Amino acid sequence: MTARPGFPPLTWLYAPGDRPEVVGKALVSGADVVLIDLEDAVAPDRKEYARAATAERLTGSPPVPVHVRMNALDSPWAQADLTALAALPGLSGLRLPKVTSPSDVIRVAERAAPVDGGTIPLYALLETALGVEQAFAIATAHPAVRGIALGESDLRADLGVREDAGLDWSRSRVVVAARAAALPPPAQSVYPDTRDLEGLARSCAHGRTLGFLGRAAIHPRQLPVIERAYAPSTEEISRAEEILKAAAREPGAQALPDGRFIDTAVVREAYRTLSLARRRR
Repeated sequence: MTARPGFPPLTWLYAPGDRPEVVGKALVSGADVVLIDLEDAVAPDRKEYARAATAERLTGSPPVPVHVRMNALDSPWAQADLTALAALPGLSGLRLPKVTSPSDVIRVAERAAPVDGGTIPLYALLETALGVEQAFAIATAHPAVRGIALGESDLRADLGVREDAGLDWSRSRVVVAARAAALPPPAQSVYPDTRDLEGLARSCAHGRTLGFLGRAAIHPRQLPVIERAYAPSTEEISRAEEILKAAAREPGAQALPDGRFIDTAVVREAYRTLSLARRRR
């Protein structure tokens, strides 16, 4: 089951644009958002076909929101992607790979603006050291920006990082930049080993401690693991309900009978927990 409208997505499933049958399966996989990839997952000689197949798919109304990861702005395919996709009714967002500056975002926002006005939601992927350094500036570059996230595979190569912990500073930087820009918490980057579900669960638990919300996936088998990792547990829901009941009885800072201190920030987090708990049909 996918998230109800108005509730935050937790699962984002990538599908290669040149494989329409895989895209079709992704749309009914239970993912909250499907990400059709025209960039890394598609070979150069398949770019035109992938774009045409994606455009055909998005002429209708998909059962779940669909975002498209277009080709990099400095590639020979970027303008054709924008021309083919920008006005399609089934497009819920454009993912911009390898963004390194606010001007990248502004350029796409201006070139992709529908003829009848409005804005296409843009999601900037930060995949280099320069992109991470510019995180807040990119996040606030244009009103069309609705989210930022890391592309960890490229970032790992750019930084020469060998151990996963070497990316934690960049992860926190993006989480803070998103919050400072009043954007939703970023979703984690993909976990590349589709069979290591235990490792995925541990990685999601770590991402949650850093402030991420949800995760991109590259295989449907990863979706339930991500969902469980980011959805509130029964214990968390119970604690949140207890906090809100106490706050309703006695507004302001107070200590619960078990010694836990609650204030406005704790109450706000309790509301967030219950909102996530109610996101499913």
